[in-house]
Amino acid sequence: MKIVGYDLDIVREPLRRKFGFKGSFFSEKWVTMMTLITDDGLTVQAPGGLSVLWSDQAIFTDHCEAGGNLLMSAIAEFAAKLLVGQQYDATSRPDRILKDLFPAVHDYAKAVTNSDEVRKTFTLNALVSLDFCLWKLYAKAIGARTFDEMLPEQYAKMLSHHSSQIAYVPLVSYGIERKEIELMARDGVFLFKVKLGQSGTQEQMFAKDCQRVKEVFELLRTIGTERPVYYYLDANGRYEKKETLLRLLEFLDAIGMLDSVVILEEPFDGPVSIDVSDIPVVIAGDESVESSEDVVERIGAGYGAFAIKPAGKTLSASLEMIATAYSFDIPCFVADSACIPRLADLNRNVAARLRPFEKLQMNFMESNGADHYLNWTQLIQSHPFAGAAWLNPQRGTYHLDEAFYACSGGIYN
Repeated sequence: MKIVGYDLDIVREPLRRKFGFKGSFFSEKWVTMMTLITDDGLTVQAPGGLSVLWSDQAIFTDHCEAGGNLLMSAIAEFAAKLLVGQQYDATSRPDRILKDLFPAVHDYAKAVTNSDEVRKTFTLNALVSLDFCLWKLYAKAIGARTFDEMLPEQYAKMLSHHSSQIAYVPLVSYGIERKEIELMARDGVFLFKVKLGQSGTQEQMFAKDCQRVKEVFELLRTIGTERPVYYYLDANGRYEKKETLLRLLEFLDAIGMLDSVVILEEPFDGPVSIDVSDIPVVIAGDESVESSEDVVERIGAGYGAFAIKPAGKTLSASLEMIATAYSFDIPCFVADSACIPRLADLNRNVAARLRPFEKLQMNFMESNGADHYLNWTQLIQSHPFAGAAWLNPQRGTYHLDEAFYACSGGIYN
């Protein structure tokens, strides 16, 4: 079949409050809806969420909020136009198509942003909806009815685990109040993602971060919970020096929190030459890891885990990064990128198949949509499997039954 046309629509989803991290805030989430049309009358559609601040803080800072989203949307359309006229069959693997497409699309991203330094993650984020469409086309071309059947053999082997449950990780961003954190704990949440790297100078950031983690830790240890409480800290590249990070860890140790930290994600925005092998927590890479080569470099610098974002960096790039990390026996987990429910299920299909994280004896998935989208209830109700057990966490975990695996969370509907 041949791709003969495309359509791109934008939905601007309002948030309950401004979403704060990296010392900045955004007020709404832009969701792309990409459609690809083939010459035999087949139409596939898939969503993608735009995350300008997460993927490239410099681009976010240089433009108004809508302006950054418009640039990313233009990149998505440019990529779709490049596919028109391309033949597509059972041998047309999306991961290979994306690799061939990426250089031209990234050059376009440099042109429209007027920056030769634009991050590859920014371009990958723009390509999520298109890549998702390509995987849906591929599934139809090979007759795959499930996510398992769709995966090429090299990826199917490493994603063969079928979890019955994965830990639900809500996000404690700057604007989340104490009463909301307490409610999460009383609902059974036992793994909390806390945003670090607050605004200001490095000293101001450090002081605010210490105050925030202490506040959260002291609040949660006063609440009776069914399981031990663990923490997933995310600095989003805001720490400029290793010494500042070590001071933070000394503070965590002093208040008794350090042993409960499962992951400390993306502390540095700087060079890979910063060795983290002597840091007494597992350091994870996220937005700065843009390729399998980056995975190898970070492992060499002592990184012990990687945040995988099918809904943030494309399923294609994510599969390649998992394969590389697993070849070094390094664990991976899935993080959210503020997903609508239909995109969360793309993430969930990957999280469900990753091997368990040793410290928790299960894997985990950050999902913060319920806490941030103003219209979350309506978004859940519009899901093709609204009411399914896996869509909402129960006592701190997502329960994945046979129905989830049989329909792959509804991603093909």
